[in-house]
Amino acid sequence: MKRRALLLGALLMPTAAHAQSKTPRKKQAAKQATKPAAKKPPPPPPPPPREAKTQLVAFNASPFPYRGVIPDTARPFLDARDAKRRGHTTSRGDIYWEDVAYSDRRSLLYLPPAFDPARPVLIVLYLHGNGATLERDVMVRQAVPRQVAASGQNIALVAPQLAVDAADSSAGNFWRGGHFAKYLDEAAERLMRLEGNRQSGRSFNMASVVIVAYSGGYLSAAYALERGGANHRVKGVILMDALYGDEAKFAAWFAARRRQAFLLSAYTDSTREENATLQGLLTKRRIPFTRGVPRTLSPGTAAFVATGGLDMHGDFVTRAWQPDPLEKALALIPGYAPVHAKKSS
Repeated sequence: MKRRALLLGALLMPTAAHAQSKTPRKKQAAKQATKPAAKKPPPPPPPPPREAKTQLVAFNASPFPYRGVIPDTARPFLDARDAKRRGHTTSRGDIYWEDVAYSDRRSLLYLPPAFDPARPVLIVLYLHGNGATLERDVMVRQAVPRQVAASGQNIALVAPQLAVDAADSSAGNFWRGGHFAKYLDEAAERLMRLEGNRQSGRSFNMASVVIVAYSGGYLSAAYALERGGANHRVKGVILMDALYGDEAKFAAWFAARRRQAFLLSAYTDSTREENATLQGLLTKRRIPFTRGVPRTLSPGTAAFVATGGLDMHGDFVTRAWQPDPLEKALALIPGYAPVHAKKSS
């Protein structure tokens, strides 16, 4: 009996030991199962919104100073003297001195907050009217940078100073053959520096250009198109009550480039006759055009928008067929709006 008890005890001892060893493991597994998962670190905060970049910088290829002659004449541009001063006599008989009106080499450069050089880039070249300065008129009164930003387009703005605060539409060095192309080349380099990224240089050098001319800026626009040497880059022209002459130059340019470019001319009674002349020149070339604001400024579009009387001319850039017309016109150019990611279903 004692031997059988000992044998039975020996047989049962490993089983008991094995049972004891399993119990803690089950408890440990249960504890691990109930332990909460480690929290994921919060995502990094979004980068701060980008600020607009603005600069007034002197250009080597600026429109002024200009020491040449007036086109189609033998008359020197600087035809007046007062001791050592040199000046220009306008068609109205006014004299403006070079050191005051024709020596500012600066251009306004502006990149809106949402500008992205990795996306298709459009350069808008803005030519101000008579009696203007970059700071007072282009930036503030005409609100050109604000309208560029509000358009939502990927636009780099470039605006050269023409005659400073003078009733003069002279084009200066834009009268010279090929000078407009030189100006655009320098603008690309200056924009690259403003952007602060050398890789953006190619985007600016390859960017299409839209010329926007207000009032007396028409003359610089006309000669840039006729002899500027950069028509392969000009995607369109927007005239803001600016057709005071040279209708044939605009007609010839559009006839040659209408498969690649657009033309929009909005006007008051101040330039109604000239716009009618341009429409006639396009009709003779069998080039169709529309009257009214188009749905899009795609290549081949030619549109004329009649709006208001002479009293609207002074504020035309900010109130024409509607408030902030430049913003609305720029927004009609296809191909430069931001690409929004598709929402997942």
